[in-house]
Amino acid sequence: MKYTFNLLVFAMLFSITHSVTGQTVNYDESKVPNYSLPDVLKTNSGQVVKNSKEWETIRRPEVLDIFTKQMYGKTPAEQIKVSYEMLLENKKALNGKATSRQIKMSFENNGKKVDALLLLLLPNNRQLTEKLPVFVSYNFRGNHSTINDSTIVYSYNYGLYTEKGHPFWERGNQSSRWDYDLLIDRGYAVATMCYHDIFPDKPDFKEYSVASLFSDYPNSQLADDSWEAIGAWAWGSSRIVDYLQGVPEIDTERVAIVGHSRLGKAALWAGAQDERFKIVISNNSGSGGAALSKREFGETVKIVSNIKPAWFAKSFNAYRDNEAKLPFDQHMLIALMAPRSVYIASAAEDLWADPKGEYLSGVYASPVYNLYNLKGLENTKMPLYNKPIHNNIGYHIRTGKHDVTSVDWTFFVQFADQQFAR
Repeated sequence: MKYTFNLLVFAMLFSITHSVTGQTVNYDESKVPNYSLPDVLKTNSGQVVKNSKEWETIRRPEVLDIFTKQMYGKTPAEQIKVSYEMLLENKKALNGKATSRQIKMSFENNGKKVDALLLLLLPNNRQLTEKLPVFVSYNFRGNHSTINDSTIVYSYNYGLYTEKGHPFWERGNQSSRWDYDLLIDRGYAVATMCYHDIFPDKPDFKEYSVASLFSDYPNSQLADDSWEAIGAWAWGSSRIVDYLQGVPEIDTERVAIVGHSRLGKAALWAGAQDERFKIVISNNSGSGGAALSKREFGETVKIVSNIKPAWFAKSFNAYRDNEAKLPFDQHMLIALMAPRSVYIASAAEDLWADPKGEYLSGVYASPVYNLYNLKGLENTKMPLYNKPIHNNIGYHIRTGKHDVTSVDWTFFVQFADQQFAR
């Protein structure tokens, strides 16, 4: 009862905070409109998909096309030249438990170059012939923010986002979000990069992003289905996997991608397009990520599509204050991962991200997993706090706020251990 009271107070305060900005936000479950979700198994011609082959050859391409044209935008097919330079290797990272490598990835095209800095951590306590599973995940404040280690080079584009001397430049300022000790102790490698290196998350800095390298960049800016930040971040995640395929210690058949908040949206879109991600993990991704848009709970299409720089294609703007007209919803995005494993994580106090809507996306994606005789989320009743469900579609809701915690990482590792049969 006490926790319920605190949660209600939190919801009231959060609503007041956003009303100050002029945004009307619904946190009342009784005000969720009656809505009807598109049938993920019904094709554009009205045919009902009955098996995995029909899903893969007919319906899945349709669903992928819907999200490409009407939400995330088209990922360019043009190949961009990339080169790698090892900047630094430290075999005594994490008090000797890990080897850290810092790799400069340089993307070049049409006489322009964008550099990105990858931090790779490898556990030292392994057999020399052992191939390591790996978690791929962006960070928000630069590689230096994930660990208090003076050898970590500052991410290239971070200076565009935050002036030097700001507290965000302090080493390890977001280390609470990165349980490296847990991951290394459990035998996982970790590959992380600051998302600003791929696409600076600040208005008017698109010229510094990888999107500006593509030949159609000047003309594509006006197209309704042109990709924006989320599309670019997803593309960058795949380029990290390209690099990892040449790292002898890494098992690229066991790659998991993790994303939090806006990067949870990008992780889902990356996983939908790139089947090398065998596990796709969305943490507190909310609107435009795992949460059902048609519920109009917490962050809405109008709110998320007005963020600058744009995260979504212009075509998605048609559904501002018009969620009922959406011919798709996020359960269909979750279904694109099948038969690979997908995990959705929520936080009890993160009403903005609509935990129930995130959970229901997994529920309504489950019929696609059933085509493969795999197990999704079996009923609409949410689990108890901190009691994860580890089926082929996994889910947990933990106590606390919008964040990534050691509790989350513990559940992610448990899920990965199960799915990778470790």
